[in-house]
Amino acid sequence: MRVACFSPLPPSKSGIADYAAALLPRLAERVELDVFLEDGRRAEGHLRLRDHRDYRSGDFDVTLYQVGNNPDHVYLYRAARQHSGVAVLHEFNLHHLVAAATITRQDWDGYLQEVEHNGGETALAHARRVRALEVGPDYDLPLNRRLLDSSRALIVHSRFMESQVREAGFSRPIAVIPHGAEIAEAPRHERRRQLGLDETTPLIGVFGFLKPYKRITQTLRAFHRLVRNEPRVRMILVGEEHPELPLRPLIASLGLEAHVRVLGYVTLTDFQEYIGACDICVNLRYPTVGESSGTLLRAMGMGRAVLVSNVGSFSELPDDACLKVPVDDRETDLLHEYLNLLVHRPEVARALGDRARRYVVENCTWNQVAEQYANFLQAIAEGRDYHPPFPEPRPPTPDPRPPSPIPHPPAPIPHPWAEYILSYAGDSRQRLDYTRTHLTRLVRTLEITPRGTAGDRILEMGAYMLVTPALKHLLGYGEVRGSYLGPAGGVDHREARSSGGDVFCCEIDLFDAEKDRFPYPDGRFATVLCCELIEHLYHDPMHLMSEINRVLQPGGTLVVTTPNICSLRAIDAILQRYHPGFFHQYIRPAEDGAGEPRHNREYAPRDIQTLFEQAGFEVARLETGPFRAAPSASQEWVVHLLDRYGLSQELRGEGIYAVGRRVGPVKNRYPAGLYAGDAA
Repeated sequence: MRVACFSPLPPSKSGIADYAAALLPRLAERVELDVFLEDGRRAEGHLRLRDHRDYRSGDFDVTLYQVGNNPDHVYLYRAARQHSGVAVLHEFNLHHLVAAATITRQDWDGYLQEVEHNGGETALAHARRVRALEVGPDYDLPLNRRLLDSSRALIVHSRFMESQVREAGFSRPIAVIPHGAEIAEAPRHERRRQLGLDETTPLIGVFGFLKPYKRITQTLRAFHRLVRNEPRVRMILVGEEHPELPLRPLIASLGLEAHVRVLGYVTLTDFQEYIGACDICVNLRYPTVGESSGTLLRAMGMGRAVLVSNVGSFSELPDDACLKVPVDDRETDLLHEYLNLLVHRPEVARALGDRARRYVVENCTWNQVAEQYANFLQAIAEGRDYHPPFPEPRPPTPDPRPPSPIPHPPAPIPHPWAEYILSYAGDSRQRLDYTRTHLTRLVRTLEITPRGTAGDRILEMGAYMLVTPALKHLLGYGEVRGSYLGPAGGVDHREARSSGGDVFCCEIDLFDAEKDRFPYPDGRFATVLCCELIEHLYHDPMHLMSEINRVLQPGGTLVVTTPNICSLRAIDAILQRYHPGFFHQYIRPAEDGAGEPRHNREYAPRDIQTLFEQAGFEVARLETGPFRAAPSASQEWVVHLLDRYGLSQELRGEGIYAVGRRVGPVKNRYPAGLYAGDAA
């Protein structure tokens, strides 16, 4: 499907430019995409950038317009009116956009026509007074009717926006697709050091264009009261200052010069790092015109406690993922109480941030958003109905985690699959002990592996014949194949016998997974398991990933499990001057000179994410958990250390469990960070 997209991109200061810069590379993995710009740039990254004057509507199945309420969008607003397409409404009111397209270009007749079309004779009479310089424009009049009239379909980010558009009379298809967000970490302490703050100083942040409607006056008044209770607290205001909000005189009038810093407009990287330095982010706004906030989703995705106004699209956020502030006479009082709670109960702030991050992970990643875009655009191109899933508001739910960050050792696994796996452990004491030690990991591996059908094929790399029978008898795959290290071209026929007398047979292909071409045709398998293998590779893990991509069907699944070098156990070891590796020891050879392969490189969760994404996979699951022995209570001091410095406790389990879906070809054969030298 060929898709044209009109949107500004950085260095434009438009928030929609940042939105498009994050979305469009993911969308380009799913559709054939051309991006049309006002300034005619031709190449940037993996996107095809073209001059908007080169656009020919007949060359595309559907055209997408990222519409914002500012002058950066005038060129695409005109195109959207002339060439019907799918408009993404980031807010309901487009008056500033229309004014930029007419008044600022001395096209008063065009402005008057727009006002009359939207508001009738009464609005037209007011607009004539605007032309006579007697009054200012009535910016409450949304001036969006021309765009609604010309659009084949709309994409909005909230049910609130959908209802506004329907009330305005739009009857064609609408997709409600959440605003996307990065799931990112930021170096917390470097920015704090630059601000002169230590790790224990409570830091509150307000981010984005610092306009009056973002309730910054009310926020500063509540903060003034908070300083009386906690003089150590600090606040940063990050974003371009608005001329209608004299920030510095306001800060001085409240006596907050020592507690509040205005940092102004910063780059996107700096912007994100300042969010990472904060404990709490305030993202209020009233009145609202249906807009969503990329800054808010960014902060939530980074696991920060956030406060929002209980209006418009923000009221649809889960009650357990943010604190909602009313915009009535209680606003300043409740804002102060919320800030006071989060500052004096940092564990509450962390729990709120954890739930916010979980909401974003489950609903708002850019890959999820791009997939919904692609599906909706395909449906519009084909004239079909399509309604992408949208997260509905949910009532507060209790935190499912145990109160202590270190769980007690688990009881024996009641899972029926555990008994099945043990039944194939055989009579060897060594094999039986190994199976029992790794039982939690083996069961979890089966749980995250998708079910198969009689027509599906699955490959287990490094097959030990422990979970191999379960792939057929429990998960339902019609063909199960195994592989193992050995001379290329060799095939072993192996059997596993259960304690009940059942016999499972499997062909095991021999080859070197980081050097040899896998002995399978393209697209052979629906699923590939690569469990406890990647950490043994010495030379080239991307060869393995590239070959897996090749032998998987489009949309096929890769499951990887491996030890986590960033676990609590690893941190505990390195801080006590031991090696952090799970299995870093050299192997004493047996009498015949043979020895089991040791771990060559153990991986961090971000390493695995990089491998997946650069090898053409979308990460569907990335978690950590028990791997061999249960977590030790002796590591609780590490948790307290992470708490003190505000560092994340996520992905600190002993083992990494990752699931990816093949979405395209390999992007980067030698990704930086994993490879060095000229090839990187």
